[in-house]
Amino acid sequence: MTGSEEVRLSLDPDLARRGAVDGAWWPAGYDAGAELPALIAAIDQRLERRVLRVGLHVDTWHNIPHRIAAPGRQVRVGWFRTIDPHLINLIIPGIEHINLLVIPPDTTPAAAEKALDLATRCRGRTRSGDILTAADHDGPADTAAEEEQRLAGWDNEGGRTRQPAREDPTL
Repeated sequence: MTGSEEVRLSLDPDLARRGAVDGAWWPAGYDAGAELPALIAAIDQRLERRVLRVGLHVDTWHNIPHRIAAPGRQVRVGWFRTIDPHLINLIIPGIEHINLLVIPPDTTPAAAEKALDLATRCRGRTRSGDILTAADHDGPADTAAEEEQRLAGWDNEGGRTRQPAREDPTL
């Protein structure tokens, strides 16, 4: 990638920290040294703020540099095993932080576009893996309301949809 216009990125427009993710990014590959400069430039441009630090999962990415050159600064890159492998964390002044869902590079274009959209609409406790699973759903296209309801019903711990409460037959 050579410029921020080529970055496949979606951001929650108000970054209100209502969900587990604030948007999504669909990189071309897992080479951090090649992919991060364009992401940093795109975030800088869209938010009109400077990314100071990037955090990512060490086992997901390869060629992870300690720093990425950006206009007028060096952006520090940290790698961890405790961060969700499907997330990248960006520290930006004036914003607590941004968590972006990383859509696997080999994702089909249709599923990736759906994940880019869902990541900006999900509210509550929807995890990155849940968004990827919903985006890869092979059924007919759900309406936005149906998709949000389906994601909202996802059991955050067990990965099953929540069942409606049973009515008491004795009443």
